Amino acid sequence: MRFLVPIAIFVVLVVVLAVGLKLDPRYVPSPLINKDAPTFTLETLADPNTTLTKQDLLGRPVLINVWASWCSACRVEHPVLLSMAQNDKVEIIGLNYKDTREAGSELLQAHGNPYRQVLFDPQGKLGLDLGVYGVPETFVLDAKGVIRFKQVGPITPEAWRDQIKPLLAKLAASPAP
Repeated sequence: MRFLVPIAIFVVLVVVLAVGLKLDPRYVPSPLINKDAPTFTLETLADPNTTLTKQDLLGRPVLINVWASWCSACRVEHPVLLSMAQNDKVEIIGLNYKDTREAGSELLQAHGNPYRQVLFDPQGKLGLDLGVYGVPETFVLDAKGVIRFKQVGPITPEAWRDQIKPLLAKLAASPAP
């Protein structure tokens, strides 16, 4: 009888470890999924006299891609974003995060610009409100401004094909507000 307690503890530990090994360590659930995106007013990267707000993004599904010129993973992701914008006509809003206006603009001039607009967030306030803890991260917003998906890390062709593109198609088929 006294051997049952250690055996039970061992079995519980094996089960917990087995379940843990099957989890994706890159998956970080966001508490903002199915919640309204934060309200914001930010300057655009291209023009400090032009601002965009959350209201400007309503009425259709959009991607918000958080990136920075100093981010090496963002450069890996960049060709995928260009392809999405050119071949699939996806509306991508960039969020230039904790960067300088000059460095962000230079990167887009050198490598191409997949974004319809780029928000400039030099202090990272909107990024903080979105729960960004590293770049790149991408959010899918529905037509009502509700966050429906969060991609942590670079968007790969597989993530685009298998997760994001089908979700955008589903959201585009839904009625706008």
